[in-house]
Amino acid sequence: MRHEVTPADTALAVGSGDVEVLATPRLLTWLEYATAQLALRVLDPGQTSVGTAVRIRHRLPTRVGDTVDIVADDPAVDGRQLLFRVRATNSAGQLIADGELERVVVDRSRFLANVP
Repeated sequence: MRHEVTPADTALAVGSGDVEVLATPRLLTWLEYATAQLALRVLDPGQTSVGTAVRIRHRLPTRVGDTVDIVADDPAVDGRQLLFRVRATNSAGQLIADGELERVVVDRSRFLANVP
């Protein structure tokens, strides 16, 4: 999955800092999206997955206009728990982030019924 960094993706724009480089929260959103899409492959009808844990190292800044490639590996499955290894690289092929995201498979109706 490839994304171009826009002014709306910067730390200044999202409020996570005061510099005009890719914001960690935006990067995390892209990583979460990639894992949510991969999780669809293991879901049964009526199920969804929800994010439960994140451990990401944002290693290098990325300028507006640069591209970011997001890769999530197929999950390690342990019952309802899905563990994804993720990484992001810039247009020069440099590793800008890596880590793990965890998702849990839930029954969609039951999950939504428990939302206060």
